Amino acid sequence: MPCPAISYYALLFAVFLSQATAWIHNTPNVYLIRHGEKSGLSKDRGLNSEGELRAECLRNIFGANSTYDIKYILAPKFNKQGYHRRSYDTVHPLAEDLGLSIDTSCKRNKPGCLVKRIKAYRGPGNILISWRHSKISAIASKLGVDEVPDYPDERFDLIWTMVYPYENVTSVESENCPGLDAQSVLRVQV
Repeated sequence: MPCPAISYYALLFAVFLSQATAWIHNTPNVYLIRHGEKSGLSKDRGLNSEGELRAECLRNIFGANSTYDIKYILAPKFNKQGYHRRSYDTVHPLAEDLGLSIDTSCKRNKPGCLVKRIKAYRGPGNILISWRHSKISAIASKLGVDEVPDYPDERFDLIWTMVYPYENVTSVESENCPGLDAQSVLRVQV
C-alpha cells in the first residue's frame, strides 16, 4: 500500500510543476509606445488631430488581425482634470475593438508598478503599454533592460519590443501610420 505522505508530496510537486510550466509558457512580449501627438499647450491635456489619427491607426496596427496578439493594455492613471489622459486616449479605440479594458492602476512616475503588473499577468497574448515618452526608458530599465535606448523627443511613432526575459529592447520600429510617419529608415540605436 502506498504511503499517504509520499502521495501527498507527489501530488504537491505535480501541482507546483504544472504551475511553473504554465508561468514559463506565459511569457508575453511587451510593446511600449508613446501617447499620440499633443497640441503643446500646457492647458490642453488631450490629443490633437494628429494624435487622434494615430489612435485610429493603432486599431489596424495592433488590432485583432495583427500579429501582435494584444490581450492586455496599460496606460497611466489619470485624474478628474484629465492630466495624463493622452496615453489612455491613444489606445482607447483599440481597446474597444479588442473588447479589453485598459489597466490604469499605475501612476505615470511609478515604473515599478508597471513591472509588477507585467510580471503578475497570467493571461493569454501580449502586453501593450502606452505611456509618456520621458518615462519609457525608465520602464524598460525597471523591467530589466541593461542598455536602454533614449526615446527621441520628436517621435510619436516608435514601438519598442521586449521579449522575455526582457533583458533588452529587441526591436524599435515605426508604426508607419499613413500621413503621420515618414517612410524612412529608422535610426535608433538598440
